[in-house]
Amino acid sequence: MQKDYVPYGSDVSAGTFECVDCGELYTNQAKTSIPPCPQHKKKIHKLNGWRVLTGQGDAVSDPYPNKS
Repeated sequence: MQKDYVPYGSDVSAGTFECVDCGELYTNQAKTSIPPCPQHKKKIHKLNGWRVLTGQGDAVSDPYPNKS
């Protein structure tokens, strides 16, 4: 089953992402771990992830943070 979003800390490729909790947009220019939403301490965030608008989303080699 594929999720509709990638959790904070996931390794992602360049792209544009939308916070699944508040709609904040984030653009990532390089392959790196995606940070938490900048609004996560100001607004309630239950899913703690990003919806992939453009790009590849989770990197195949490290799809989920903190899991082996």
